[in-house]
Formats: sequence, structure tokens, C-alpha cells
Amino acid sequence: LAPPPAHPGAPGGGGDGGGKGAGGGRKLPTCAEHDLENYSMYCVSCRSPVCYQCLEEGKHSKHDVKALGAMWKQHKAQLSQALNGVSDKAKEAKEFLVQLKNLLQQIQENGLDYEACLVAQCDALVDALTRQKAKLLTKVTKEREHKLKVVWDQINHCTLKLRQSTGLMEYCLEVIKENDPSGFLQISDALIKRVQVSQEQWVKGALEPKVSAEFDLTLDSEPLLQSIHQLDFIQMKCRVPVSVPPVPLLQLEKCCTRNNSVTLAWRMPPLSHNPVEGYILELDDGDGGQFREVYVGKETLCTIDGLHFNSTYNARVKAFNSSGVGPYSKTVILQTSDVAWFTFDPSSAHRDIVLSNDNQTATCNSYDDRVVLGTAAFSKGVHYWELHVDRYDNHPDPAFGIARINVVKDMMLGKDDKAWAMYVDNNRSWFMHCNSHTNRTEGGVSKGATVGVLLDLNKHNLTFYINGQQQGPPAFENIEGVFMPALSLNRNVQVNL
Repeated sequence: LAPPPAHPGAPGGGGDGGGKGAGGGRKLPTCAEHDLENYSMYCVSCRSPVCYQCLEEGKHSKHDVKALGAMWKQHKAQLSQALNGVSDKAKEAKEFLVQLKNLLQQIQENGLDYEACLVAQCDALVDALTRQKAKLLTKVTKEREHKLKVVWDQINHCTLKLRQSTGLMEYCLEVIKENDPSGFLQISDALIKRVQVSQEQWVKGALEPKVSAEFDLTLDSEPLLQSIHQLDFIQMKCRVPVSVPPVPLLQLEKCCTRNNSVTLAWRMPPLSHNPVEGYILELDDGDGGQFREVYVGKETLCTIDGLHFNSTYNARVKAFNSSGVGPYSKTVILQTSDVAWFTFDPSSAHRDIVLSNDNQTATCNSYDDRVVLGTAAFSKGVHYWELHVDRYDNHPDPAFGIARINVVKDMMLGKDDKAWAMYVDNNRSWFMHCNSHTNRTEGGVSKGATVGVLLDLNKHNLTFYINGQQQGPPAFENIEGVFMPALSLNRNVQVNL
């Protein structure tokens, strides 16, 4: 029988030499030395496939051989395992490349940060040197002005004495020309005494300068020059013990007050190597009393609410780490507002509350009562605010009053123990706290009505007004703590602060 024509993938056609049996349709490869024999075994010593005749007659007869199929599976498994290892390394290499690229970005960012810190620190040194130069120049100026004054005083004094002596000399010369002995003798004794006194005025040292032209000021700049030449980076080593953090720097441009809240900001000095685990912010009582801790944490910006109005507070901060607590910063003085000013607070309001008009007008999307608070917190003093009813439909019961910051927001104001309120319809009003209703009073609200709230924390009571008329006695007594203006309403009411 003639052999089939060659084609790619078959022996003689440039293929891989593999093949299938009769069941697969591909011709099995034959032995290179025995054309009529197919490979059936694998010589382990020569690492090549062999046929039956190679084992019987050829050079492989005494070699270690194994079944071709078993070795085929074994080598495929070994190759797959090796490929898995290469694949894992390739994956690690890709991740490593990503890490290196991130490292490039971090190096770039850290380099810019360190350049900025270095420039800031060197600029601070230059500024300090400039300020010191100004102080030293002031000393030189004072010394020069002192010397000039002393010399001018001597010039004026000497000129006066010289003028007097010259006049006396001229007069005496004229008297000496007198030929009348009796006339001369009448005035000679007095003249002699005057001349002697004039001579005695020129005591020893009177004609010597009191100051020298030299300045007894020598600037010792050598230690500073040596320090500048030695200025370099500290190479941090793991064996170097950790010290307490340095003094934090208050960022005065970011420190501010708003109503009875103060905001403090600080940072660590540039190129500070000691680690910082957190900060301790302290504030006094606004009346010159002792400091107390108001914040401990890692943030470098802190706002303290609920302080006294019209009060002056002193604040300071210090850093700490595993080695201990560092020194205090300089003290910053902050003055709270004389008079409270606030709006409705969108950050703490119930999600159904809708605010507009720069957060001074409140409405609601729900038929249920929802609570909104003011942005100010009161703990001291007398405070009064008014709310104008812009819309009032279907006789709802809005409630007006004060509350703690953690008041429940999804029910009428005054139903829990965190709020003190007056709720009102179109005819009457009631006081409510802990869901207890008291002091029903005639007089309700309608569109256009004004509700006033008077919180007197000096007398510790709360009073309500409708259109200028007080609603009963003070609503609540013995009120102490920190309170925020509060309001509850539903979608039938719109109120303007």
C-alpha cells in the first residue's frame, strides 16, 4: 500500500511528530532507526523514546527503560508543575513592578515634602537670623546715639566755657592797660579771683573726650557659622531610642471662633523625626481657671462646641508617644461671640427636614413630626429667638423649644427626656417634657404668627411667647446643662428663624 500524502502535523509534513492510532485518525510516529516500528518505550538513560527493536537489538538493550505512556504523563506533569512555578513568579514580578511604580510615586511625593520642609526650616533660620540682626543693629544704633550725645554735650559745654573764658581774658587785658594804679587796684582783687575760678573750671580731664570713637561691640558669629557648616540631616537608626515628641506648632491662621465654638489647628515642626501617637488638647474654663482635657486623639484639627458666650478661652496642645508626653505648645487666646447667632443645622436634622434660605427656613417631607436643631449650643447666659410661621395648613401641632444634641429626631419634640418644648395648635398650647403634658394655655398659632423662646440659664428657666404674649408661667424650672434650639414640624408647616 502506498503511504498517504504528507500534510502539516504529520510525519514528513513539518508537524510535531505526534499522532493518534487508528481510532484517532492520526498516524503514530515511527522509530528513526526502524522505519516499520512505532515508539513504544522511553530510554531513561538516553532520555529519548525507543521502539521494541531498539531494545532487542540496538544500543538501548541494556539501558533503563520505562513505558512511553507513563513517562509521557510524568513529564507532562513535571512541565505543568514547572510552568505553575514560573507563572507564580511572573505574577509576583507583576505585583513587584506595581510596587516599584508606587514606590517611585511615593519617593517623588516624599522628596517634594522634604524639600518643602527643608525650605521652610531654612527660611525659619533665615527669619530668626534676620530678627536677631535687627536686634543687634538696634544695639549698635543705641550705642552710636549715646556716644554722639555725650560728645555733643561736651562740645556745647566746652564751647560755653571757652566763650566765658575768652570774654574774661579780653576784659582782663583791657584792665591791665589801665595806668591809674588806684583804679586798677580797686578791681584787681575781684578779677584775680574770677580768673582763678575760671582756671579751676578746667579741671583735669575736662579737656579729654568722655567716650572713644571705638565701639566696644564684638559679634561672636563663629559658633553660628560652625553650626551652619555642620547643618545636615540626621540619619535615623533603629537603635536610636525614641524620644518624646517636640512642641506642636499652633496654626494661628486656622484657629478661629464662631458663636460659642472654638476651632484649634496645629502641626508638628518640619523634619521632626520623633514619632507621634496622638495629641492632648487642653482648654481653660473661659474665666482664667485651670486647664482641662477636651480632646485626645490623632487629628490635628478640633472644634469644641457649647462654650460660654462672651468669654475668653486659653488653649494649648501637646503630643505624646510610647516614650511619654512632650512639652506644651504656646497658649492661644480665643474670644467667643458676644451675642449668639445661629441657623438650623442640616448635619444633625432628620432626613425628612428640608432647609432653605441659608438654613433659616424649615419645612418637612413627612406627615410625621420631625426634629431639627440649631447650630449653637447654650450653657450660660440669657438667650432669646423667634420663629415666624410662614405656612400653617390643616391645624398641625408644631413644637418649639430646646434639646440635648442626642434628642430623638423622628417624633414630636418633648416626647423623650432630651427635650423641653411647647407644642401648639390653632387654639391652645401645652408644655411637654418626657411625654408629660402640662399648662394648657389658650392662644394658638396661624399663618403669620411669631413664636418666641426665652432661655434664661442664669435663672435656669424657659419661657414661651406667641405674638408677644407670654404663654403661662415659665414653662420649665431648674434647667441646667448644654442646650440647643430645637423645633419639630411636619409637612403642613413652614417656619422661618
